Amino acid sequence: MDLDAWSACLKVLADPTRVRLLALLEREELTVAELSGITRLAQPRVSTHLAKLKEADLVRDRRAGVSAYYRFNAESLDPAEGRLWETLRDSTDDPLLRQDAERLPAILATRASDQNWADSVAGDMERHYSPGRTWEALARSTLPLLEPGDVLDVASGDGVLAELLAPHARRYVCVDSSARVVGAARDRLKKYRHVEVLEGDMQALPFEANSFDLVLLMHALTYASKPGQAIVEASRVLRRGGRLVATCLGKHEHQSAVTPYGHVNLGFTAKDLRRYADKAGLEVTVCESVTREKRPPHFEVLTLLARKP
Repeated sequence: MDLDAWSACLKVLADPTRVRLLALLEREELTVAELSGITRLAQPRVSTHLAKLKEADLVRDRRAGVSAYYRFNAESLDPAEGRLWETLRDSTDDPLLRQDAERLPAILATRASDQNWADSVAGDMERHYSPGRTWEALARSTLPLLEPGDVLDVASGDGVLAELLAPHARRYVCVDSSARVVGAARDRLKKYRHVEVLEGDMQALPFEANSFDLVLLMHALTYASKPGQAIVEASRVLRRGGRLVATCLGKHEHQSAVTPYGHVNLGFTAKDLRRYADKAGLEVTVCESVTREKRPPHFEVLTLLARKP
């Protein structure tokens, strides 16, 4: 951030009322009336401060019927701003902040009596917690529907994905180029007898041809100096009818943002991925953008699904 940006950020956070509102909106999505009821501030005053916070991109709103719900836009903060906010929030022991936090449950209870939970978060449900409803629970519940067969997980990291998929595979092999990461994955996955974790190069896989039914390249290609060769190797070890699933960052120009993560390249276009798959003799089923991050610099994620004929 330059000096002007820092000055603007500090100016917004210098007002105690705006800090109170942000602290509440970080906990829960709330309307102007609810914020007014919690803080005991007049609604016009709350609205004025919310307008300032929206202008600074610290608050977002969404419409649900006649109501507007506001929430803290954490995605807008860069790492330095995030640390500033966390320091301000965690090091402040103010009676008003404690009082606001104590009043919040009563306001939410009043809302719940007026409408059901699903109605209150309609259109934004994925951002809200409800008991037992998590992405992990959803994944673990639906994964038994899959029959992946023999799976090769390339650039598998410390085995987070393998821990989810391995129970449903006949054989599961993880490969990563980092000895330390391989050690962590072995420790995580040691309870599975049908799982192997190996150190290896995605551009020269240590397996015979036609060995796997499914090859995963989940955010692997950004670490490949020869991504086309990585796709060729994935195709080589696939059996006929086998599938390749690859995800990667879309092409971008944010070198400084990815350098700390060791990325070798700056992402790909869908055209790049299709070209790599064609050269590897794969039939492309899907090649498209699946998500775009709301937080700057708005990284895009592409997915390639392909089949070996």
